[in-house]
Amino acid sequence: MDRYLTTAEVAERYRTADSTVRYWRHIGYGPKGVRIGRRVLYSEAELTLFEQRLAHQSPSRDDWTLGA
Repeated sequence: MDRYLTTAEVAERYRTADSTVRYWRHIGYGPKGVRIGRRVLYSEAELTLFEQRLAHQSPSRDDWTLGA
């Protein structure tokens, strides 16, 4: 069974504020959360998918032009 993290735990994982994670959710960015009652929880599998998407979006060092 997958482990679920709170907004505070996700913020700690990404070294950001709780409010940033809530803002990401508001604008449709970041890992997808599941609302259970009043709480929003994030599965570790969803966090892994989010991290993989970020890795594919990041420009590689080869894409940068030096001195431009």
